Order: sequence, then C-alpha cells, then structure tokens
Amino acid sequence: MQQTPASMRRYPRIDLPKGMMVAWQSGAQRQAGRIGTLSLGGIFIRTPNPSLAGTLLQLVFEVPDGDVHARGNVVYVQPGKGMGIQFRGMVAAESARLAHLLKRLLQ
Repeated sequence: MQQTPASMRRYPRIDLPKGMMVAWQSGAQRQAGRIGTLSLGGIFIRTPNPSLAGTLLQLVFEVPDGDVHARGNVVYVQPGKGMGIQFRGMVAAESARLAHLLKRLLQ
C-alpha cells in the first residue's frame, strides 16, 4: 500500500481558514501574509509573491501565549498562491508556545 503525503508527515497540520498573520524577512526584503496551515515542522504562507525555493527566511507570528520567532527555508512554491516553509530553528520557549497552541487546536 502506498503512503499518502499526509500520512508521511512528521507533524500533524492544522488548517487555518481565516489565517493568522505572519511577517517574514529575507535580507532587506520584508513582507507579511497569512498562515494557511500550521505545524511544529513548518507553515504554509498564503501570498501572491512567494520567495524562491531554498530561500532562508526570518519569521515572526503571534500565538495566544506570545510571539514566535523562527528561521525557515522555503521548501516549495505555488506561484501566485503561497509557499511552504520548513522551520530550521526556534528558541525552546517559543517552540513550546507553538506546541501549546497546536495541542489546543488538535483537541
């Protein structure tokens, strides 16, 4: 039996239909958009102007317990729609905030 991409995922994803705001920076370029899906491993950002695959981004978004700052790489791009980001680094306290939010949303 062939596994589907969702069953191969390391972390469960949460769809955020209304989207949560996220800001990101790559070099001197700064942008903002909405998070379409969220997981402990990364996010999908809905934006009409996604960065190129492989781009390293600095990200910041707010969760109920405070801000989350993270580094991430663009791992895939949907032109005109958005980009998938894999987290590459996050302070432990901020990772815990994100995990707490996801735990509440998954219940």
